[in-house]
Amino acid sequence: MKKLLIVDDSKVSRMVIRAHVKAVMPDWEFLEAANGEEAFAVVQQHSPDFCTMDINMPGMLGTDAAEKILQSHPSMRIVIFSANVQDTMQNRASAIGSIFVAKPVTEKSIATVINYFTS
Repeated sequence: MKKLLIVDDSKVSRMVIRAHVKAVMPDWEFLEAANGEEAFAVVQQHSPDFCTMDINMPGMLGTDAAEKILQSHPSMRIVIFSANVQDTMQNRASAIGSIFVAKPVTEKSIATVINYFTS
């Protein structure tokens, strides 16, 4: 069974992402974290296969958390999911080995995420 970690400081955003992904991948297991530090701890304990990561959260930026996670779990696929669509954020996501998908979360954006995770 594949495991997806959803990292976002907004509980509503986590619920929306979970609902959209679960509709397409009902057998997956879902884990959640509200910030980068919590995400790193969940990764160490549960070794998820995939992760969606917001950028702007309290404490560590999502891109920094993703980079830290990928250093210890290089095979994990991470999608940076953010409303912050500046080129610098998109370039940073690419530079650390993840992809950038713009919020708001839609069926189309979830399809992009699922395709990246399962390709």
